[in-house]
Amino acid sequence: MRLLSVTLLAGLLAPTYAQKVKVMLLGDSITELTCWRPLVWNQIISAGLASNIDFVGTMSDLQAQCSRPSGFDPNHEGHSGWQAYDIARNNIVGWVQNTKPDVVQFMLGTNDVNIGKRNAQSILDSYTTMLNAMRAANPRVKVIIDKLIPTSWSDATIEAVNSAIPGWVQTHTTPQSPIVIADCSRAAGFTNAMLQTDGVHPNAQGDQFIAKQIGPKLIQFINDVRGGAIS
Repeated sequence: MRLLSVTLLAGLLAPTYAQKVKVMLLGDSITELTCWRPLVWNQIISAGLASNIDFVGTMSDLQAQCSRPSGFDPNHEGHSGWQAYDIARNNIVGWVQNTKPDVVQFMLGTNDVNIGKRNAQSILDSYTTMLNAMRAANPRVKVIIDKLIPTSWSDATIEAVNSAIPGWVQTHTTPQSPIVIADCSRAAGFTNAMLQTDGVHPNAQGDQFIAKQIGPKLIQFINDVRGGAIS
């Protein structure tokens, strides 16, 4: 009986997450067609976590100009031209129910502004709809929301979304399902020199900036999931 009790205690004290941590990188062309994803993978390699994670998603493309690190997992949910409004209403439920990610990182809203001509509140409402779907699939999901990179013309609606994100996070974060911000905004140091000639997508310098903002927060959440931490 004593041996059984010790065995049970050892099981309770063992790491609570033995499977790979499932990470969904969600977004539009700034996720699909640029090169920050493999740069984040390099950070994950440096942290010794490459064998512990599984990037999930229905997409697996990587542009030819991007380096492909050893063992790079290309899966993602970056969809060029797509809006947060449509993803929230038509896609997110299926994506997260099929994969049940432990961590979701997303940057969405640029197309809502440039194509959909939506206002900041509409974009924030879409974030809330997506968050609800994520938590329905996994009540302990950890979320990284990116402040949007600027356009070269400093669109006022993008700036309004970025200004509203901290309040949205404060309203919706919970100990069980925390939300943190990766600040990729102009206020954090993203400049027009980090944009391609279209004034919308990051160039190589912009990719480096985005990766530096996202990578450490992603690594922290991966470690939290692996350690069974709540926050």
